[in-house]
Amino acid sequence: MAARGYLSEYFAGAGAKVLRGTEVDPAVSNGHEFQGVDAFRLFLGTPAEKEQVPVTYIWMDDEQEEPDRLELHGTWYDSRRGKGHRGPEYRLYYPAASEPVVHRAREGDTLFLCMTAERRVLAILCPAGSSTEQKLLWLFGLSLTEDYRLSPRELPADGGRDIDLAARFILGELGIEPEEEEPDALDRLVDRFGLKFPGTAEFSAFTRKTLTGVDPRDAPDAALIAWMEHEEALFRSLERRVVAERLTEGFSDGEMVDVDGFLSFSLSVQNRRKSRAGWAFGHHVEAILKARGVRYRREATTEKRNAADFLFPGEAEYADPSYPSARLSMLAVKTSCKDRWRQVLAEADRIAPKHLLTLEPAISEAQTHEMQASQLQLVLPAPLQETYRAPQREWLMDVAEFLSMIETKAKI
Repeated sequence: MAARGYLSEYFAGAGAKVLRGTEVDPAVSNGHEFQGVDAFRLFLGTPAEKEQVPVTYIWMDDEQEEPDRLELHGTWYDSRRGKGHRGPEYRLYYPAASEPVVHRAREGDTLFLCMTAERRVLAILCPAGSSTEQKLLWLFGLSLTEDYRLSPRELPADGGRDIDLAARFILGELGIEPEEEEPDALDRLVDRFGLKFPGTAEFSAFTRKTLTGVDPRDAPDAALIAWMEHEEALFRSLERRVVAERLTEGFSDGEMVDVDGFLSFSLSVQNRRKSRAGWAFGHHVEAILKARGVRYRREATTEKRNAADFLFPGEAEYADPSYPSARLSMLAVKTSCKDRWRQVLAEADRIAPKHLLTLEPAISEAQTHEMQASQLQLVLPAPLQETYRAPQREWLMDVAEFLSMIETKAKI
């Protein structure tokens, strides 16, 4: 995967720990403090007096579309101050206003404390064993201990983890949008379409045409990642220009500020981001299928008017009861899974197992075990598989393997 920048541009470091009930459960304690976090002195220092620090409290689980977030503060203090016979032990006190987020956690859940480059602490809480936990452990290179104490890691000032597609995905879930240089092809895009967004198919075709050194036939995994990264860079760069022009025009109706107009424009920007990525993913998958000469039907109708993203070899074969079910395949395409992967189970009753291609890194072992039990095979571009744990990687299928399976079935 191509990289654009380093994680250390956004974070000085991070730590992770397992939570005790005394830290987050009001039925056990009303202490309002994270304990076992003394190692975070690496980033917050050792002030003699209590020190208030900016803290963003975040709750993330695998079902939410957006995390719960509160921009507040916390108090960093030495809980043993004045007790000369014992060494210092620093804790982070959280205010009552943070309870709607903090009290969603339970004993055994996970806390991540992350120091941003702007010296704001992110206190991220998530369920134990969740995809969120696995993503953040991978992103920061952390591991959990059994003693409820924070395990920290300082990021090197000259780099750290590359901001590749997997890292961008996770940072995006945290509400962080990594900066990147404008692609060389942006001016060509604007010259051709102007300061407006072309249709998704046109945009994706332009993306593929302006990226050289990509081999969708013999290196489909690398091609898919490269195209998605290139289109993302083109889209975000064009978006900045479009938004800047609209903001320059302003939002006013005579002497009145057009609040509704501004809100409508902002909503359109967010909706375009969400829908475009899914369409781009499907377009690039289709380009790979065409490059390999694979027979398929896109948005194929099966039973109960359900539609499969890609059906192999086609609708006619699927509808023919005499056509062997063993020669049929389907591929659902989702940039992220969350809980939506279960929707795929209702598609194409004749086909088992079903296949789901995603770009989501580090899905939890609990989720992938459930997929296996539901006869759903996860397909993931090879470069993203490093974010998964070793037992999962033995089961995962990459794009090249999926294509080989389809081509083998066509010869039966």
